[in-house]
Amino acid sequence: MDIGIRVLVVLGAFLTLPLLVGQMEHKAMAHMQSRLGPMYAGGFHGWAQLVADGVKFVQKEDIIPAAADRLVFKLAPAVGLLPYLLILIVIPVGPHGLVGQPLDIGLFFVLAIAGVGVIGVLMAAWASANKYSLIGGLRGAAQILGYELPFVLAAASVAMAAGTLSLSGIVEAWRPWWLIWQAPAMVVFFVAGLAEIRRPPFDMPLAESELVFGYLTEYTGLRFALFLLAEYAGIVVIAALTTVLFLGGWKGPVASDQFGWLWTLVKVFALSFLVIWLRVSYPRLRADQLQRLAWLILVPAALAQLVVTGVVKLAIT
Repeated sequence: MDIGIRVLVVLGAFLTLPLLVGQMEHKAMAHMQSRLGPMYAGGFHGWAQLVADGVKFVQKEDIIPAAADRLVFKLAPAVGLLPYLLILIVIPVGPHGLVGQPLDIGLFFVLAIAGVGVIGVLMAAWASANKYSLIGGLRGAAQILGYELPFVLAAASVAMAAGTLSLSGIVEAWRPWWLIWQAPAMVVFFVAGLAEIRRPPFDMPLAESELVFGYLTEYTGLRFALFLLAEYAGIVVIAALTTVLFLGGWKGPVASDQFGWLWTLVKVFALSFLVIWLRVSYPRLRADQLQRLAWLILVPAALAQLVVTGVVKLAIT
C-alpha cells in the first residue's frame, strides 16, 4: 500500500476511534450509574452525541484572556494533540506490514514522542495567565516526571524479552505464556500510561473540584474540543500500545492472518472500556498517594520485572 494512502488511513482512524471511545464512555458510564446517557442526537441511543458536541464547540465564541500569551495559548492544543497522531502512525494493526510507517526503532520513537504531550499542558497553563491553570500545569509536570520512568522501564522489559525495538517484531516474538511472564510489566505500563494521559483517578492536573478545570480553565470553543480529542486519542494510544507490547497485537485464537486487524481493534476497545471502568470505580488520588504509587510501587515493580526478564532470557539462550 502506498505510504500516502496508509497515512490517510491512520489519519481517518485518528479522527474516528477517539469519537467511538468517547461515545462508549458516555454510554458505559451512564449504565454503570443507572442512567440512560445521551439519547437525542443521531437517533439510536444518541450515537451522534459527540459529533453534535463538536459542532457546538465550533460555534462557540473563541475567548482568549486579555493577559494571556496569545501565540502560546493558541498553539498549546495542537502541541498536546499531535504526538498521539505521530504514535498511531507507527503502531502495527495487522501482519504483513499493516502499519502507517514501520520503524525498526518504533518503540524508541513511541517513548520519545509520548512525553511531548505534557509540553502542551505546560504551554496552556503558562499562557492562560490564570493561577488555577498554572497550578494544574505544575501538577501535570510533576505527574509526568513521576510516571515516565516506570512507563519506560515496563516497555524496556518486553523489548528485552523480544530482542527488538520494532513494534511489529515484538508482536511476532510474542507468545501466549508472556501473559504470565510479562504481566507485572503490563500492569505497570498500563497504570503509568493512564497517569501520563491524566485520566481518572490520575486527573489531578484538572481536578475540577479544586482547580475549576485546571490548565483548561480558560479554554473555550474549538481549542477546548481539541484538548478533549487529545484525551480520547490518548486512551486509544495507550490501549493500542498495551495491545501490541503485551497482548500479542493482531494474534488471536483463529484467523490471525486474515482478521488480525479485527483482533487488534477488539483488544484496543476492551482496554478502552477498562479505562472507563476505572474512571467510574476509583476516586481521584491525592498528591502524596500519586507520587507514592509511582516511586514506591511502580518503579520497584518495573525494576524487578527487568531482572526477571534478564534471568529468563539468559536461561533460555
